[in-house]
Amino acid sequence: MTQKKLDTERVIALIDECRGNLSAAAARLGCHRNTLRSYINAHPTCKAALERARESMIDNVESVLYSKALAGEAWAVCFFLKTQAKHRGYVERQELANSPDSTFRVTWDDVENGN
Repeated sequence: MTQKKLDTERVIALIDECRGNLSAAAARLGCHRNTLRSYINAHPTCKAALERARESMIDNVESVLYSKALAGEAWAVCFFLKTQAKHRGYVERQELANSPDSTFRVTWDDVENGN
């Protein structure tokens, strides 16, 4: 199927039905994913529909994550804290911020000793 044969209303409907999954929408339209992506990029209403569908999907998955974390699921609690509570020290690794007035030096001795 070419872009000329695609219909904006149908594309938007499938974006919504497939929750922003372009591979699924393209399969239902009988076209390649790249063809659908090009069509969406060329049509602002389709592009906006894709952004809305993906934001909605993120909201839905966040709700599931919150429910699992509140239910005490360890993986969900851990993931939530590592991504949403970094400011409280829940991090996998420490991040260093460099400012123009500071210097940071690592020597080979630091590396060899695991510092």
